[in-house]
Amino acid sequence: AMEAEKRDVSSEALSVEPGPVRDGEVRDYGLISSAHTVDHDSWRQVGLLLVTSFNCGYILSFSNLMLVPLGWTWGIMCLFVVGLFTAYANWLLAGFHFINGQRFIRYRDLMGFLFGKKLFYITWVFQFLTLLLGNMGFILLGGRALKEISSEFSNSPMRLQYFIIITGAAFFLYSFAVPTMSAMRRWLGISTILTFTYIVILLAVLVKDGKSNENRDYKIRGSKVSKVFNGFGAVSAIIVCNTSGLLLEIQSTLRRPAIKNMRKALCLQYSVGLVAYYGVSIVGYWAYGSTVSEYLPTELSGPKWVKVLINLAVFVQSIISQHMFVVPIHEALDTKFLKLDEGMHSRGNIKRLISLRALLFSGNTLVTAAFPFMGDFVNLFGSFTLIPLTFVFPSMIFLKDVGTDSY
Repeated sequence: AMEAEKRDVSSEALSVEPGPVRDGEVRDYGLISSAHTVDHDSWRQVGLLLVTSFNCGYILSFSNLMLVPLGWTWGIMCLFVVGLFTAYANWLLAGFHFINGQRFIRYRDLMGFLFGKKLFYITWVFQFLTLLLGNMGFILLGGRALKEISSEFSNSPMRLQYFIIITGAAFFLYSFAVPTMSAMRRWLGISTILTFTYIVILLAVLVKDGKSNENRDYKIRGSKVSKVFNGFGAVSAIIVCNTSGLLLEIQSTLRRPAIKNMRKALCLQYSVGLVAYYGVSIVGYWAYGSTVSEYLPTELSGPKWVKVLINLAVFVQSIISQHMFVVPIHEALDTKFLKLDEGMHSRGNIKRLISLRALLFSGNTLVTAAFPFMGDFVNLFGSFTLIPLTFVFPSMIFLKDVGTDSY
């Protein structure tokens, strides 16, 4: 059984893809091979991965981030319009996974192939800044969930920074045990149960609290300048909650026909997935009004076990869901520094895996612990990088009139 498991893990790694060829010449702006899985997973696995990852504990702050600054009318309109546009943009981008018979397993490789080295590096910077900031947000989220659990049992819980460090350590251990995106399939069942457990319990408590809360109002507070600034922040949060900027990297794990399968997975994300996190956002705002907390569990009524269970589910599920958003960084580092002629779990590669993962999460955890108030900055800056990745670049590719294939 152990040997079978080792063979299965090896089959999910050390894939070798030919570099993009144009005018008879290999365009090697990036890496032409991959230490991670290519052409392996079903659309159901990827669809479930998208649904659970986008319904991570981040949704517990959406009522405050997205609806409080906009109110009912503008808030619902922006939710609908941004959701529709991001769904279409990702649907469009999925069609560019194959161009003239060549498969592009990284977004930056596609941009470099079509537009040159400058766009390759711009895409690379935008993607990795987004993913690094998002990972800091996940570390902050996990630390906050642990602190909420601690506060239920102690009047003077430890400082948030200690829980951030614990969360960073948990993320590191998971990233070593589950080195690739495809290897996450063993955890998707757990992630799904955790996700919908805390969402159902949360919605039940929110409806109960909303019915008993007669003092709520939905006024948009602040000066004109702050309203405008907060409104832009809300739209930024809506963009961040709907897209990731790494669609081609996720699509690379799919079996052929990869374009058709990716679009099936996107349908699952923008139906079941979107209804869940939009539902929590809207019900949370309805229940508490403009005073809704930045983290919904802090306001929930009911017994202690409800808050503990929700926060525990958020913490464990965040360990799993954050992995999808940080794997492209692992893939780049692994492909660059691992020995591709050896198995991923050879003695030499294990040492490199530990070093690479430890370096990444140590840096991200320390920055998060030093600036635990950076949640709004993550959303605002993340939206600036996601706008070109989600809306501008796919339009540029479309206008390029490239010859796509339906593989």
